[in-house]
Amino acid sequence: MKKPITNISQLNLAEQYTYADYLTWQFSERVELIRGWVSRMTPAPRRRHQAVIGKLFRKISDVFENNKCEVYIAPFDVRLQKNKGQNNKEVHTVVQPDISIICDKNKLDDRGCIGAPDMIIEILSPSTTKKDYTEKYTLYEENGVKEYWIVNPDTKSIETFILTNDQYESEGVYSELYGFKEIPVSIFPGLTLKLIEIFED
Repeated sequence: MKKPITNISQLNLAEQYTYADYLTWQFSERVELIRGWVSRMTPAPRRRHQAVIGKLFRKISDVFENNKCEVYIAPFDVRLQKNKGQNNKEVHTVVQPDISIICDKNKLDDRGCIGAPDMIIEILSPSTTKKDYTEKYTLYEENGVKEYWIVNPDTKSIETFILTNDQYESEGVYSELYGFKEIPVSIFPGLTLKLIEIFED
């Protein structure tokens, strides 16, 4: 019988793991699996990061109240799979986006989301900028996340990407500095959020 994994130091970070392995880990540290590789998460995000994610979550949740779409805030496991119906040993990517919007309730179970959310929002921090713009950008694009926002609390700006012909296209960077007052949610026509309400101190 294998010894239970109760501390991340017991993992071989040079080895790839599956979602089945992930489910057996008993340590409290938050991690993600990126194509099987263990990726540690920031232990304590900055106050500004938490303030922005909280405001975004509340605004979006209010919009989708009594709607078929559901909104989740991290920690919330999103299992990305190459093909539908893969079992836990075949899933190698588990991420915890800051905010996930899922409109297909068949993708939801007690463990989180299986498959791509319709929209994902990531809030930048100094330690995650490269990951959010490279690894996660590519993962979300490959798996069909329709809209991806990258939010920068320091510059009070949001860059949005829309999936078009299986590739992301930037819709631009929205900031009051550039004269924008609102940001549209492209996959939900008519829905806009006020930037001042997201970034107000």
